[in-house]
Amino acid sequence: MRLTPVDIKVVEQNTANIYEAVIVASKRARIINDDNKLEFNTLLNTILAGREDEFEEKENPDQLRISVEFEKKPKPHLMALQELMNNEISYRYKED
Repeated sequence: MRLTPVDIKVVEQNTANIYEAVIVASKRARIINDDNKLEFNTLLNTILAGREDEFEEKENPDQLRISVEFEKKPKPHLMALQELMNNEISYRYKED
């Protein structure tokens, strides 16, 4: 696994401090992950809808292909961090 260092000062430029940057990036990563899960489950349900025997375990090449495609996608936390560094995330404070 290749490690890529991230300059904290670049991350912190778009927020008040590093702790705020971590919170903003983590919330965005959760949204990206939820979108990926929804897309994966939708594609999986379209493939499995045609199967009659759900209890019978057979290898499904379409299901395997979709799983491999989603494994190759960039990880949500890396996407969120990149969006934060590129100033593509807008956020606001929750008002009381």
